[in-house]
Amino acid sequence: MFINIVWKTALLYLTVVLSMRLMGKRQIGQLQPFEFAIAVMISEIAAFPLTDESKNIMHGIIPIFILVVCQFIVSVISIKSVRAREIICGRPRVVIKNGTLHEKNLRKELYTINDLLEQLRICNVHNISDVEFGILETNGELSMVMKSQKRPLTPADLGIDTEYEGPSLDIIIDGVVHNENLELADLDTNWLIEQLKSKGWSDPKDIFFASLNSKGELYIQPKWKAVKKRKC
Repeated sequence: MFINIVWKTALLYLTVVLSMRLMGKRQIGQLQPFEFAIAVMISEIAAFPLTDESKNIMHGIIPIFILVVCQFIVSVISIKSVRAREIICGRPRVVIKNGTLHEKNLRKELYTINDLLEQLRICNVHNISDVEFGILETNGELSMVMKSQKRPLTPADLGIDTEYEGPSLDIIIDGVVHNENLELADLDTNWLIEQLKSKGWSDPKDIFFASLNSKGELYIQPKWKAVKKRKC
């Protein structure tokens, strides 16, 4: 009995993880309405064979597979047709324009002023009059364009030229060297070892995290156990 529950749970878990992976890389807050509905249905269907012993494992796997296929078909239709995408996902609506609330669009989306004010506070915006455009996206998030007078200053505003700053490369994660990232930077393990030695560390296994920025500077954070061992 116990073994039966274990293998069914493990198999359904892998099935759900695989199905969600096939649905694409989205955070929960970024799911479109039809994607969220399918995600909820998949979680419910996966529980049936576990809570009802009369249900065979296939009573969960087959419906999940069908839902994934339906989601894939709807996604393809949304990509191919703009009109279908508007019907399935809806369309963004302007709820703030030139510091003024757009009451009709708020009512169409059943979006209360309290909901809007909450989103503004989350974005650290305290005055509606500071917003040039506020757009309610199809996933329910609020995108905003602040008035030019209320935007933070940037180097471009001050006429200051800045150096290129690209993304950092993860070189060591939890003691494991990522050689592919070293190759992207046209570097090798010998260079890394020399850099570690110059900072007092000889073994990459003692490093919790190390990254290389676009200027070629290596950031190193050793494991706390290695630091503790050195102090002793």
